[in-house]
Amino acid sequence: MVSAQLRSAFFGEVADEIQRNTDTVEIFVQLQAQDKERLAQLKNYPIILADGSQHPLSALAELTAIRGVTRLNRVDGERTLTITADVDTNLGNTNEIVTQLQRTVMVDIMAQWQDILVSYEGEIKNGGQTGKSIGGKFLLGLIGIFVILSFQFRSYFEPIMVMIAIPLALIGVLWGHWLLGYDISMPSMIGFVSLAGIVVNDSILLVAYIKEHQQQGMDIHQSAVMAAKERFRAIFITSATTIAGTVPLLLESSLQAQVVQPLVVSIIFGMIVSTLLILLVLPAFYVLLNDLSLTSKHHLTSEPIVKTTN
Repeated sequence: MVSAQLRSAFFGEVADEIQRNTDTVEIFVQLQAQDKERLAQLKNYPIILADGSQHPLSALAELTAIRGVTRLNRVDGERTLTITADVDTNLGNTNEIVTQLQRTVMVDIMAQWQDILVSYEGEIKNGGQTGKSIGGKFLLGLIGIFVILSFQFRSYFEPIMVMIAIPLALIGVLWGHWLLGYDISMPSMIGFVSLAGIVVNDSILLVAYIKEHQQQGMDIHQSAVMAAKERFRAIFITSATTIAGTVPLLLESSLQAQVVQPLVVSIIFGMIVSTLLILLVLPAFYVLLNDLSLTSKHHLTSEPIVKTTN
């Protein structure tokens, strides 16, 4: 009722018709142009209700001056408004900007208009779908690694011990992004997923040497220490060559390289931290599992140890 009367006031309505000879003249009634532009005048515009009473528009509605739209879009009968923007990746991150909007601007909007629905499309929606897809496939990859290692070590606990390198690598990924000022993005996640298969190799190598020393008759503590000492150089060189091969991408300043730099940060810092922690944490963790009798049993070598004295 209110909108119909306002529409008539703005765009006019036929109030009467006058017959002049053979012509019919329609009489339109509408607000004057200056009254349409003055908000104070509109507030006092009389609205006739169903019971015949008159009330000023300000008593029935809240008037706010806003920017008009040239076209109204509707989806399933609901009025929709699309807001688009291009993000300069040198100055900001899409996820960070949207999060900031949700904490500030959208809080005020939702408080004022509680019946509106907000959906985020574009990069945010695509990133969420990609993240879920990567997460599911990453879980399948971890299960595959666990199954393969279970056949190799004939144990269910030793594969978990080998895979401890993956969360250790995550520490490096988070630290590297914080240190260099990068935000966690989709390339960062892809870099971590690819890193998971790399860092496990060092753990396999170290555990294999611990088991080999145990088979040679050393106790668990000596085996862990000797394996870490003997394989330090091989593990260090393997990680160093991988890092050295990706550093040029990190130092590149071109726009094309900036797209993959979060991925490179994940690989480089994940390798650095996981390599150092594997050499320190993994032997200690293996000893702990052995003390709890959770590692596979090893038998002494069948070859006799001959000692000669002069």
